[in-house]
Amino acid sequence: MYWIFSGSDDMTGRIIGLLGSPLSGGNTARLLDRAIQGARDAGCDVEKVVVADLDFEACKETMFCTEHETCIMDDDMQAMYQKFREMDGIIIATPVMTMGIPGKFKSFMDRFQVFFMAKYMRNRSLVAREKRAKRKGLLISISGMNIPGVFDGVLLTVRAFLDIIDCQYGDELLICDMDTIRDIDTRQDLLQAAYDKGYALGKALNT
Repeated sequence: MYWIFSGSDDMTGRIIGLLGSPLSGGNTARLLDRAIQGARDAGCDVEKVVVADLDFEACKETMFCTEHETCIMDDDMQAMYQKFREMDGIIIATPVMTMGIPGKFKSFMDRFQVFFMAKYMRNRSLVAREKRAKRKGLLISISGMNIPGVFDGVLLTVRAFLDIIDCQYGDELLICDMDTIRDIDTRQDLLQAAYDKGYALGKALNT
């Protein structure tokens, strides 16, 4: 399975819109779709990736990637590695689950040990030098509860992931109390905020 950026050229910012929620049409997905629209309106080419739809296994720690620029497991992650090398920016959208991120999404991030080993063990990043300085990420996350530190687990994991793939943590939209809000469509202000942040990311990557 391959994902192809459509109609992009060297001057167009290429963004991955990464959905970590197991619900393809839930609140997180709708916020991501608005951010993606904002980035597209800013002139970027955006490819949406739904982690729940990918066919891959969790990292088995074979350590194959200590010496190779890929994983020994032949699955959908092979296409992802190439996309993540080529991208200029990323929008990560995830709900909070058990004070962290959903299980399959965490397994997805763990499979980027391929990038970690290249960067920190072999001192040879998989991302081209000219791309590293400008790559930026946007995090969109929602939580049912409204308690102190509810996003701490998500923030730690996402920041670590972005560091591994040589992408700056650029901005965030953190929305708590979704157990009360229930349906994000009732909060057009929050959907607009997602659009605005996606647009800002797109503009930053196209300047």
